[in-house]
Formats: sequence, C-alpha cells, structure tokens
Amino acid sequence: QVQLVESGGGFVQTGGSLRLTCAASGTIYSSSVMAWYRQPPGKQRALVAAVRGGATNVADSVKGRFTISRDSANTVSLQMDSLKPEDTATYYCNAQVGQQAYFGRGTQVTVSS
Repeated sequence: QVQLVESGGGFVQTGGSLRLTCAASGTIYSSSVMAWYRQPPGKQRALVAAVRGGATNVADSVKGRFTISRDSANTVSLQMDSLKPEDTATYYCNAQVGQQAYFGRGTQVTVSS
C-alpha cells in the first residue's frame, strides 16, 4: 500500500511562486511514474506534470513556468513560478506502481489577481 502526502500549497498573488512537495510511504520504485494533477473548482482533474527516471512531461498550459523533479525515490516536487489566477486548483500527487494508481488528498493553491 502506498500513501502520498502533499504539502506546500497556499495563497499567492499573480506572478508569485510556490513549491509543492509530495512524500510517499510504502513501496515506490525509482522506475515508478510520479506526477502532479490539478482540479480547478467545477472542472475535472487533469495532468500537470509527470516524471519517470530522467524523463519529464509537462502540460502545455504550464510549460516554462512549472518544473517537476524527483528528489528521491519517495519524493517528488513541483516548482511553480509565474503563477496565474487560472492555476488556482487543488493539486494532487500521483504515483503509478505497477497497475495501481495512488493519489494523495490534495493541497490547495489559490492565486489572486
């Protein structure tokens, strides 16, 4: 069983920065995909960025502003710069271990205009 705990969310003004961190407990492999999703109010959850090994994938909407990094086998971070009001959402950490997908409870990010 894998548990994911997010931290680092908060309230920031347009143009500001936040760093989200996800700590995983349980069996996570260095080859496991770890990712960040977000869900704005009234909308569906969508992929923001993912990392596997040395390869990363970032959504077009945040490319050039957000950076995902695998800090260790059990931690993944999301550096968010030049934040915009449309980045306001609940951000969820995700881990893919074999055929099983795990999500954390989420952390709220609010960007004021």
